[in-house]
Amino acid sequence: MKVQDVKHLSKKIMESGEIPLLWGHFGVGKTDLAREIAAETGRELIILVISQMEPGDLIGMPSRDGERTLFLRPDWWPTEGNVILMIDEINRAHRSIRNAIMQLLIDRRIHNHFLPEGCWIMAAANPPDEEYDQVELITDPAFMSRFFHIELTPDPEEWLKWAELQKMPETVTNFIGEYPEFLSRDTVVSMRLELRPSPRSWYKLGRVFAGLSSKEIERFGYVIAAGIVGPEAARTFMSKIQGSELLPSPRTLLLELDENILSRLSEGDISGTSASILRITKHLSEIDDLQVQEYFQNVPVISENLLRIGRVIPKDSFFSVIRHIVHQVEGEKGLKRAFYENLLEELAMDHDVLKFLQRSEKDEK
Repeated sequence: MKVQDVKHLSKKIMESGEIPLLWGHFGVGKTDLAREIAAETGRELIILVISQMEPGDLIGMPSRDGERTLFLRPDWWPTEGNVILMIDEINRAHRSIRNAIMQLLIDRRIHNHFLPEGCWIMAAANPPDEEYDQVELITDPAFMSRFFHIELTPDPEEWLKWAELQKMPETVTNFIGEYPEFLSRDTVVSMRLELRPSPRSWYKLGRVFAGLSSKEIERFGYVIAAGIVGPEAARTFMSKIQGSELLPSPRTLLLELDENILSRLSEGDISGTSASILRITKHLSEIDDLQVQEYFQNVPVISENLLRIGRVIPKDSFFSVIRHIVHQVEGEKGLKRAFYENLLEELAMDHDVLKFLQRSEKDEK
């Protein structure tokens, strides 16, 4: 996203009491963006580069108070609420300060020191790649679910406008204007996160959405939702509130497939296709005893519908369903196993499916 859009969303998120986490390569302006927000809102900016901090720097030093041990207030601790606390390089923090950071994010306090009312928190991180020494926080879902994740990428046109305001020499701005590809070699941000929805993430999303206008939801709703509940849930959520057609139910896909649904699948993007395939495989894994009786009696219909779906979606996606059915045959017993076996036999009447099964069996040997 562009800097101005990220700045706008970050303010909205912090106004709701939540925390934006800006992802971007070094030098793209994450810290400058925080300074701009602080200046525009009349707030003091406190920056904690926690990858360079020792535990005592973050949580304060212990002190004896009679028979008790108290922690002294660290020198960076804000005394007024008109503050933005920016936690920089958060994905490179040493594990020794991880619990303290979690306490700050969850309870807005460290030990016996509470953040003043109205204090905003934001965070920044570099994407994981071979140039950065990362620790396990980058993949800790409990830690990362505390943030709204936003990607920040450099835009040459936007940067040139900023450079003009900074009175940068024309020798530099003219060069970037003519060769914008040299502004930054890092134009893609890969967070390598698997964001999943949870009751807490939906609560956080609701707090932010409550402060957005209808136009802001229309423009930024998907980006904000995807940054806390993940892209699949965000896409379905936005389709629902925008009145669009939702993804068909797995039962509809298996038993009531029609040309309209097939057309939607063939015209959809890879995210929609992946979501439908995930719902089918999950549904097949969780069918109960009543459903399996109904499905057992409709094996030819289910087989034909799966093959019709396979003709309009990428082969890899379709074969992932076949692979899942093979796995279910191996792990079930009784009527469920019989259903999966019969379904697999029907599907194997198709030449492509038969070749896939034969190849898979050969690879296992």
